[in-house]
Amino acid sequence: MTDDHNTRNEMFPRLTREEIARLEGLGKRRKARAGEILFEPGEVNPRVFIVIEGSVEIVDASGGVERTIAVHESGGFTGEVNMLMGRSSVVRGRVRTASELLEIDRASLRQMVARDADLGEIFLRAFLLRRAHLITNSPGDLVLVGSAYSADTLRLKTFLSRNGHPHTYLDVEQDSGVRELLRQFEIGINDVPVLLSGSRSVLRNPSNLEVADRLGFNTDVDGQEVLDLIVIGGGPSGLAAAVYAASEGLQVLVVESAAPGGQAGSSSRIENYLGFPTGISGQDLASRALTQAQKFGAHILIARAAAGLACDLMPLRVELDNGGEVRARSVIVATGAQYRKLPLANLANFEGLGVYYGATHVEGQLCRDQEIVIVGGGNSAGQAAVFLSGLAAHVHLLVRGPGLAETMSQYLIHRIEQCGKITLRTRTEIEELEGDARLERVRWRDGHAGRAETREIRHVFLMTGATPNTSWLRHCLLLDEKGFVKTGSNLRPEELSAAKWPLGRPPHPLETSLPRVFAVGDVRSGSVKRVASAVGEGSIAIQLVHKVLSE
Repeated sequence: MTDDHNTRNEMFPRLTREEIARLEGLGKRRKARAGEILFEPGEVNPRVFIVIEGSVEIVDASGGVERTIAVHESGGFTGEVNMLMGRSSVVRGRVRTASELLEIDRASLRQMVARDADLGEIFLRAFLLRRAHLITNSPGDLVLVGSAYSADTLRLKTFLSRNGHPHTYLDVEQDSGVRELLRQFEIGINDVPVLLSGSRSVLRNPSNLEVADRLGFNTDVDGQEVLDLIVIGGGPSGLAAAVYAASEGLQVLVVESAAPGGQAGSSSRIENYLGFPTGISGQDLASRALTQAQKFGAHILIARAAAGLACDLMPLRVELDNGGEVRARSVIVATGAQYRKLPLANLANFEGLGVYYGATHVEGQLCRDQEIVIVGGGNSAGQAAVFLSGLAAHVHLLVRGPGLAETMSQYLIHRIEQCGKITLRTRTEIEELEGDARLERVRWRDGHAGRAETREIRHVFLMTGATPNTSWLRHCLLLDEKGFVKTGSNLRPEELSAAKWPLGRPPHPLETSLPRVFAVGDVRSGSVKRVASAVGEGSIAIQLVHKVLSE
C-alpha cells in the first residue's frame, strides 16, 4: 500500500458504527435531500456532518468551475481546520444522495476532541491533512490582485499565507488582462492591492484587520466577558501559554497583531527544536500550536494589537487598537521582539519593496534567481541564508563582527561554509539603499578593505538584533535599559517600592512589577532567545497564573 493511499485514508477516514455511537450524544440526526447545500465558501460553518447513510460531496467552487475534492459516504465526516477555528469555509458541502446525517456543532466537537483521545486524534489529523491539501491544491474563492511595486501587496500576501488561508494571486504587471478587468469595474491602479472573495464586495487595499473580519477569523470573541487569562502575542511563548491554560480549564484569549508564530513564524526551517530531527518551518510549528490551543477551547483574536494596559484596574483591562478592550483576571505579555532597523535615511521607502524582515516562501519567490543580501549573524539570518540559497542566484551574508561563532549555531555555520552560493562578508555594513519605485542598488562598506562597493541588488533581508515590542505598555511595567520587561528576582526591592507593589510577597518568577501580569519569551529581560526556551516559559507561566488566581 502506497504512502499516498495511507495519507488519503487518514485525510478521509471512515468512522466505525461504535465510534459513531460514541458521538451520538453530542449532536442530532437529520435527513438531507440530494442537492441540499450544507455550507458554502465564505460562510462560517459551525458544524460537522457525519454521514450515517448516503453521501456528501466536498466541492472546490473557485474560478466558477466546480471540482470534486472528496465524497464522504457512510462513516465519513466533513470539516477541516477552519471549522474548528470558527473561520469561513473555503469549499462547498453538498448532499450527493439522499442521506441521514449526524450534525454536531463546534462547541460539542471541541468538547469531544479534548476528552476523547482516540476520536480526537482521528478528527484532528484529518482536519490538518485536509487543510494542507487545500492550501496546496485549492486556492479557494479568494483572489488577491496586486503589484510588485506595492508594499501593501506583500503585506496582504504574507498575512494570508501565514494565516494559512488559500488564495489566488494575480499581478497587474504580468497579466494585461487583469489590468483591463480592473478598468472595466472602475478599479484604478492606485486601488491595488484589491481583494475579491466570491460574490461579496471588493476590498480596496484593506487593512489586515478588515481581511480578518471579512474572512471570519474573529467570530467567537466576546469583549464583555471577564476571562481567566489574556495572552498578548501569538508567538511560540504565547501559543504555549494558551495551550497549557486552555487544556487546564482556564478561559483564555490570545491577542495577535498579525499572524500566529511571531518572529519565529517567518523562519523557513527550524532544525534544532526538540522532536523535529528533519526540521520544521516556523509557520508549520505555529499552525500546529494554534490548532492545538483552539482544540482545547482557547480563543484567538487575529490582526488586533494591544494598545495599552490599564495599570490600576481590576479585572485587568487590555485596550485594543480598534478602540475596544478585553478583560481578564490575569495577563501574560508575550509580544516578543522585532528586528532592529538599520539607520538608513530612506529605509522606509523600500520596506516591502526590496527590504524584508522575514524569509518565508512568499519573500523567497520574489527573489528567485537573483542576487540578494542578508544582514545579520544570528540563527534567523543563518536559516534564511540556507533557505534562500536554494532560490536565489547568490546570497551575500553581511555581519558587522569578525565572524559567526559567537552568535550562530554551529550546524548553520557549517552549512553556510559548505554552500558555494553563500558569501560571508564580515566587518561589512550597508551604507546606502538606492532606487526609484523599489530597491535597485545597495552600497556596503567592507571594513577589512576600508572601501565601499555598490551592487545591482534588489532584495535585502534585515535580521539584525532585537527591539522589544513594549511601547504599548505606556510605562505600566518596569523595563530594563533596552526596553525589555523585568520580572521576578530581576526586580529590585527599591524598584518595587517605587512601582507601589501592593502585596506582601515578592513577584513570582516571570511576574512583572504589576501583580497578575507576567512576561514570557523574547520580550522578557534576560530570556534566552530560542524557540524552545520561549515555549518553556509560556508553559511555566500557567502554573504561576493558577497561583495568583487562587490568591
